[in-house]
Amino acid sequence: MTKRRVVVTGLGMVSPVGNDVETSWQSIINGKSGIGELTRLNQEEFPAKAVAELKDFNIEDHIERKEARKMDRFTHYAIVASREAVKDSALDIASNADRIGVWIGSGIGGMETFEKQFETFQKRGYKRVSPFFVPMMIPDMAAGQVSIDLGAKGMNSCTVTACASGTNSIGDAFKVIQRGDADAMVTGGAEAPISQMAMAGFVANTALTLNDDVTKASRPFDKNRDGFVMGEGAGILILEELEHALARGAKIYAEITGYGSTGDAYHITAPAPGGEGGVRAMKQSLEDAGLKPEEIGYINAHGTSTAYNDKYETMAIKEVFGEHAYHLGISSTKSMTGHLLGAAGGVEAIFTVLALKNSVLPPTINLEEADPDCDLDYIPNTAREQQVQAALSNSLGFGGHNATIVFKKYE
Repeated sequence: MTKRRVVVTGLGMVSPVGNDVETSWQSIINGKSGIGELTRLNQEEFPAKAVAELKDFNIEDHIERKEARKMDRFTHYAIVASREAVKDSALDIASNADRIGVWIGSGIGGMETFEKQFETFQKRGYKRVSPFFVPMMIPDMAAGQVSIDLGAKGMNSCTVTACASGTNSIGDAFKVIQRGDADAMVTGGAEAPISQMAMAGFVANTALTLNDDVTKASRPFDKNRDGFVMGEGAGILILEELEHALARGAKIYAEITGYGSTGDAYHITAPAPGGEGGVRAMKQSLEDAGLKPEEIGYINAHGTSTAYNDKYETMAIKEVFGEHAYHLGISSTKSMTGHLLGAAGGVEAIFTVLALKNSVLPPTINLEEADPDCDLDYIPNTAREQQVQAALSNSLGFGGHNATIVFKKYE
């Protein structure tokens, strides 16, 4: 079967570093962090004080209040980012609705809704629970509501693979177009995890940083890293079959050429030793893209700022790329955005695409003291102007999920 070529024609984002793509990208290349003190919840209830919240975001600027109340926050983010992506792409969905689909992932879905409705149930009984409770909470509802909002009637799906959800969703949507089941897909990830139970759960499993200096709390690959910072938002891409895009004169950011997805079969939260599952995902993605390791110039790393992830991801990169690993530019934009869980892959795919298009590689900020186990080029603290022809974006999730996507400059 001939594989159809797939390109990126639109980008949309709401993130802790900006409520649109351009603002977010300028923050990233200037090393501006979106991480600050927890404001949405009572700080006194949690030892972790650092979070990456959206700033000055009001859903009523985008959706009528009555409709917005029927959706969880993660769906709000997905709709706003999707509208931006579609506008950016100038894609006319109505003229080809049956061939345009939506595939948006989320790791934990409507956790905030679950908490509020359970509190209502405890205090006032089942009759006062909202009839919208279930469709607000379930993780697929970002994809469902975006489909309704945009009128996209093609394949509609949601990948739930914890922190790999966004990257898996993009990869899965890529394959839908490549095999001919759609001409375009609205895809990425959305998450709104800054809620009481999500914070409590991640604190309980010791995943979050307890650093009191919130400005330096997310420090991937640094010797003094001690956990990740919770973030929120959505990153959405328009993927389109090449001939479909060319026929309508679409601008093309990059070409997506490879996808790898593997399971560790090892542990529910810890990565497999040596990043073995990540090794296979990266190798799969390169093989799918028809690229040699030395043709990759940049990696947007999963880079969570946790002890094992950063060490094992480094080991995995060395295993896949050999000596070339030391000549790669690698960065973790989570140093600025925090960890957006199921939305991370969507946001980081956009940063990877823009790095290719603009020939600027984002930095890893707060990298001050080198960890001997993390000895590659992580583009410390300052962005780098550098042309690269191809790049990877990695995402790894609880449950042993590993996902990698490959982007190339469009030629």
